[in-house]
Formats: sequence, structure tokens, C-alpha cells
Amino acid sequence: MMWDLQILFHRHAREIERFLRRRGHNSEAAADLTQDTFARVLTATPSGEADNPKAYLHRVAANLSVDFKRRERLFQRADLTDDEFAQIADNSPSPETVVYDRQRLTIIEKAMLELPEKTRIAFEMHRMGEKTMSQVAAELGLSTPRTWTLIRRAYRHLRERLIAAAT
Repeated sequence: MMWDLQILFHRHAREIERFLRRRGHNSEAAADLTQDTFARVLTATPSGEADNPKAYLHRVAANLSVDFKRRERLFQRADLTDDEFAQIADNSPSPETVVYDRQRLTIIEKAMLELPEKTRIAFEMHRMGEKTMSQVAAELGLSTPRTWTLIRRAYRHLRERLIAAAT
């Protein structure tokens, strides 16, 4: 049996919302659960209660209410004023920071290409490959002091390019 959902909504929505309020939900939660009830009825076909849509709506609303309260018990809630909410720290970078960081990365990429090959490889192995100076030296066939000199030059070069771009 198919129900006319629009007629059901006009006849029973307020009643379902009051039912949910009596179950302890605030007005916003009751309104949301009422909408969810009708959305659930729209997507599901009633089984044994097809002859009594009002009872079916109440059963769906009651089940959604129980589920909602279970979820609410899992999380601690804090009612905040708008000012308190605005003061919550946001860990994501601002759009300006993202743009600034991308610009700096572009400068670094270009500066890396300006380095002599052996210096660039030593720097990449140490900085990005997380290898020690002695490991880099062994792989490149250099002494550890020479490897340190190459990596230090790379750091200086990159820093100079960043400084020059900032001015």
C-alpha cells in the first residue's frame, strides 16, 4: 500500500514533533528527528503496520529518538555562546598562510635546481632522505667534513633565496 507522504506530513508532522519533545528532545532536535522520520518513511516500505500510518510514523520516530539519545551519550556537549565559539582555536592554516607557504616552496624548488648536482644530492639525502652525514658521505664517496660543507652551502643558498624573495 502506498501512502501520500505530503498528506501524512500535513496531518502528523506537528504531532510527531510534540511526541519527540515529550521524549526530552529540544525543539531543534525534535524538528530534525521529525524530518528524519518522514525521510525514513519515504525510503522504506512499511511491513506489518501498512494499515495504520500514524502508528508506523510514531514507531519510526521512537526508534530514531532512541538512536539519537544513544549517540548523544557518546559525546560530551558544551553549549557555547557565539563569542566563546569564535575563540576556539582552528588548527588549519589561513588562506593567506597557504598562499605564502606555496610561494616559499616554489622559491625553494627553483633554488634547489640552482645548486650543483653533488650539493643538491647530498642535501636531499640528508634532509629528505633522513640520512646521517656519514651515511651520505659513504654513499657519495666523500669525507664527512666535505659532505657537511656541501649540505651547509645548500642551506645557505636556500636561505639566501628566501631572504632575497622577501625583500
